[in-house]
Amino acid sequence: MKAGRSMLDTLHRHQLVDLGPQAWADLLERPRDAQAREILTHWRDHALPLVVARQSAEHAAAGLMALGLPAPGRWQRRRMGFDVARGAAIGTREFPSLDELMASPLAVSGALQQALDSLQQRLHTAGATGFVFGSHGWQCITGLPYLRPGSDIDLWVPVDGAEQGDRLARLLQAMPQEGPRVDAELVFPGGWAVAWREWAAWRAGGVRSVLVKGLHGVALREDHEWCASAAAPGVPA
Repeated sequence: MKAGRSMLDTLHRHQLVDLGPQAWADLLERPRDAQAREILTHWRDHALPLVVARQSAEHAAAGLMALGLPAPGRWQRRRMGFDVARGAAIGTREFPSLDELMASPLAVSGALQQALDSLQQRLHTAGATGFVFGSHGWQCITGLPYLRPGSDIDLWVPVDGAEQGDRLARLLQAMPQEGPRVDAELVFPGGWAVAWREWAAWRAGGVRSVLVKGLHGVALREDHEWCASAAAPGVPA
């Protein structure tokens, strides 16, 4: 149980959670339709992870964590959500890094390879590491066909503060327009995240406020406390 509490305390958005055999058994024992049961059975049999969803105060009070499963096209891209006991997790991990994605079979197509090369170069220049979620990330993890023509490249990038966030945003703005669209979240100390395009517009004075996302919710912010401190008050964790 202590391990479960520790993992819950350190959960963050886009984090992956591995469940133990009893947790899978509990999920499959609940009333499900045939498709849901098929999806869960596949996930269990292939030891695939679930992803951390938005957490509520009620989850914490009840000793639960909210987890999600976005299924691929073979199951109509069904999205499933579960409330799972804290102690049910046997481990946590991250989506593949951009470098790991580039070493996978997903990076073979010309347009995608060029986009990934350009993105990787910019991340390295900014001294940052990106973790790829969304369709590319799930296909890399599961081996199932998530990608569609024109699928965006979704990634979250930890940054150590506003200066590194500005530098990365400038580099992303200079990327070639050809190829898949890059949707990156800049994740600041404490876990507060913002879309890089919204960050760039806010820092340039184009908008007064910016949408900040956290583990427990979202908020529009006009101040800079949330991106300057790991414990800024009033920001959703």
